[in-house]
Amino acid sequence: MKKSDIRKLIVEYKEIKLKMQKVQNKKMLEKLEEIEHRYFHETGRIIQSDFKEIT
Repeated sequence: MKKSDIRKLIVEYKEIKLKMQKVQNKKMLEKLEEIEHRYFHETGRIIQSDFKEIT
């Protein structure tokens, strides 16, 4: 996976997280889990811990 694809995953993850703050939806939760899984599979790191380092 290219760096640009990983960046797209991160952007999509952030957008869904913002939407989930307003509305809880099972589809959104499943999509988040799928993104987390793909990110871990590609990088070997957990996406939440990477965000904690940034902020």
